[in-house]
Amino acid sequence: MASSLSTKHFLGAQYSSDGLGGLGFRRSYTKLPSPSFHLPDRRFQQSRRLEIQAAGSTYGTYFRVTTFGESHGGGVGCVVDGCPPRLALSEADMQVDLDRRRPGQSRITTPRKETDTCKIASGIADGLTTGSPIKVEVPNTDQRGHDYSEMSQAYRPSHADATYDFKYGVRSVQGGGRSSARETIGRVAAGAIAKKILKQYAGTEILAYVSQVHKVVLPENLVDHETLTLDQVESNIVRCPNPEYAEKMIAAIDAVRVKGDSVGGVVTCIVRNVPRGLGSPVFDKLEAELAKAALSLPATKGFEFGSGFAGTFMTGSEHNDEFYMDEHGRIRTRTNRSGGIQGGISNGETINMRIAFKPTSTISRKQNTVTRDRHETELIARGRHDPCVVPRAVPMVEAMVALVLVDQLMAQYAQCTLFPINPALQEPIKSPNNEQAQVSL
Repeated sequence: MASSLSTKHFLGAQYSSDGLGGLGFRRSYTKLPSPSFHLPDRRFQQSRRLEIQAAGSTYGTYFRVTTFGESHGGGVGCVVDGCPPRLALSEADMQVDLDRRRPGQSRITTPRKETDTCKIASGIADGLTTGSPIKVEVPNTDQRGHDYSEMSQAYRPSHADATYDFKYGVRSVQGGGRSSARETIGRVAAGAIAKKILKQYAGTEILAYVSQVHKVVLPENLVDHETLTLDQVESNIVRCPNPEYAEKMIAAIDAVRVKGDSVGGVVTCIVRNVPRGLGSPVFDKLEAELAKAALSLPATKGFEFGSGFAGTFMTGSEHNDEFYMDEHGRIRTRTNRSGGIQGGISNGETINMRIAFKPTSTISRKQNTVTRDRHETELIARGRHDPCVVPRAVPMVEAMVALVLVDQLMAQYAQCTLFPINPALQEPIKSPNNEQAQVSL
């Protein structure tokens, strides 16, 4: 007698012959059981176990980046899949931003000594990308796992120690493992590749800087976003382009550093020469993608775009960006409270955003906490940590913005340039003055 048992799928899941499901699950068998089977034995039940495929370490659809490694493991890095072929690329292209991110670069950063020297392990031939996955590795050379012996049992307040245990039931104790900011090395390396593509193809420039440390706030009118340069940002150890406010910010960090405490701050990021048309309506709006990318960085707590929360104090007539025709016959906006994006799509104006970072969670002052075996205790955390994360977060923010924009650039190219554009309404996404890589055949 045929069995009346039926297989009930998850809503929205689709299964194919390779056993992959639309919800990111893997089945370990490839065929549905015969309708004449009897009750399955234990081995069959185990074979039907669903296994999670994704774990949150990959970003991007067309330009796809996966980071790997832990704070005190053998090393960290990334794998970049989808990079266009024939792009001139070397370790030096990534090392510039990795040096801006590395620890031990000044007295207001963690004293951990790492050169963060990167090595390209695949995806390059004769100095050019091949179109295959690019693996970038950075070794950990200054490990002090013993600094975390107490923290293996006691949860650091406001850190990811407890939530990692809540989720996985096991964690890498030393340095916080994947929750450590050391994971961002892979992001910064991949972001450097993305920035090079954006610059060469579309002339796009991404610059971030520190605009607030604790209660020291840099007035917006002191930075000209049209003329801001990397040299201005890198002119001091706090990465604030205004020398007067930079000194105030450094003093604020020094004041808490000597007390074993920490402070937070804000990083402002601008993007110039953005192609029009990047981003998609509804769920994949460009500012939504930027918000997700920025808030995926460690210690982030807030994201503002364009006028941000200040825009809530304005009326529509005050906030609206009126259109006009410039001297080159291009449609522009007289103001930029929209932040360079309208309806989730870039309009060609300068993109601007602000990302808030909390005070560093790990501090060397006594705090109350709970142990893994559920006993209240006190903790004085050891280890080497930034008294303020924002100076080193600047290249991290630039990297995440670059990863979003290069992914959206490739999406726009794929969808909207297969057929000739409508020149009455659209512009080419390729800069007429872009630098083309010279390939000798």
